[in-house]
Amino acid sequence: MKAVRIHEDGGPEVLRYEEVDDPVPADGEALVELRAASVNHLDVWIRKGLPSVPKPRILGADGAGVIAGTGERVVINPAIVRDGRMRIIGENTDGTYAELIAVPRAFVHPIPDELTFEEAAAFPLTFETAYRMLVTRGGLQAGEWVLVWGIGGGVATAALALAKALGANVVVTSSSDDKLARAKELGADAGLNHVTDDVVAAVKEITGGGAHVVVDDVGEATWKRTLDAARPEGRIVVCGATTGPNPPAALHRVWWKQLSILGSTMGSPDDFRAAYDLVVSGKARPVVDRVFPLGEAAAAHERLESGEQLGKVVLRIPR
Repeated sequence: MKAVRIHEDGGPEVLRYEEVDDPVPADGEALVELRAASVNHLDVWIRKGLPSVPKPRILGADGAGVIAGTGERVVINPAIVRDGRMRIIGENTDGTYAELIAVPRAFVHPIPDELTFEEAAAFPLTFETAYRMLVTRGGLQAGEWVLVWGIGGGVATAALALAKALGANVVVTSSSDDKLARAKELGADAGLNHVTDDVVAAVKEITGGGAHVVVDDVGEATWKRTLDAARPEGRIVVCGATTGPNPPAALHRVWWKQLSILGSTMGSPDDFRAAYDLVVSGKARPVVDRVFPLGEAAAAHERLESGEQLGKVVLRIPR
């Protein structure tokens, strides 16, 4: 089969589109003929160099296709849990930038005909992550206000879609006015330019006192404003820190406002199932930014790293 692998750490140029052996499914596994895979920041981090990932490695956590021999249209849950231990496809095992993949049958789920393979591949990792942040950790309730930093990335657009599907109100931020306009088309109740606008003052005015839940995976660049924009007894959920993990803690803000700061990583099978149900029911829709052929994975990585996307960058896999 054809696949995209890395043999060394580096930039997009280390992605090799090449012939590799077909996977052989073990007992309890399904062989999936992939039709689409999406690109995640996880893939970029692995490509740049994670010592725990052996090489060569086929990248890609998210994938959708058909079960070989049946034609059943399916999407894959990328967080494989066995014996209480999570293994992420593309990091702990070969991934979805390939024509075929063998995965445990329990982690393969049917998709309706109205959902394209590209859309199906665009939601698993980010929607599972965002659902856990918003609901399992953040306890989001209908009617509450959510602040989402940096609309455009996969987790941010997933958080917008899921929060709206769950009956919440959402304020998003971006440095791009075009992205803010697009986010409003996707259901955002308000959009703020985090470079030119006073985000804290605007959030307090829009929400009547501050956000109930803040989704922050930015870190140092947003942390002070996150603490200030949350309402008293608000919940701040963190799943990453792209601008740095060690901002000033400002503990006086935490105790004075009685804030809850919650860490969140990926999701459980229950988190995936809840997000999956919202997607296949049509209540939440993944956003596809741009689609590249599998052989142009390097260009897809460049698109993701540029930060210009809104939604998911997806790879189309030939039959």
